[in-house]
Amino acid sequence: MTDKAKLIEGLQTIVTDLEQQAAGHDIQSRVFASQGFSKLADKYKEHAEEERGYVQKCTDRILDLGGEVKLEAKKAAPVYTDAIEYMKYDLQVSKDGLAWLAGLVECAREDYTTFDILKEYYQDEETDMYEAEETLGLIEKIGKENWYANQL
Repeated sequence: MTDKAKLIEGLQTIVTDLEQQAAGHDIQSRVFASQGFSKLADKYKEHAEEERGYVQKCTDRILDLGGEVKLEAKKAAPVYTDAIEYMKYDLQVSKDGLAWLAGLVECAREDYTTFDILKEYYQDEETDMYEAEETLGLIEKIGKENWYANQL
């Protein structure tokens, strides 16, 4: 049997954490744009929009389940001027988040609607993680300067 209270709590955690992550991606997008890295700016702007879509889906699902949505405070997160350092940070956030999210997806297995939302979110985050790993590997091969030049 699905633990509805645990699902609502998990969905609320996603709403809180992902809204902050979306705001962080918006800010990083602006930082990278100010440095002339338009491709990076566009990438992180798109990430923010995508994340806000998941925030909306999770918010709606909390309400569907009869839960109360909260606007919770979150501790400060770093802003980076070095894109590669930011990518490393963001990769670790993805890895930590996926480890936690796997348990919530499992908890939702009998609630098909919530399961589908969480599975889609998990797959999206996993894709982002693999993309970041691939990009960091590419940077090692071609060098920072060549990679940065490609982000203009």
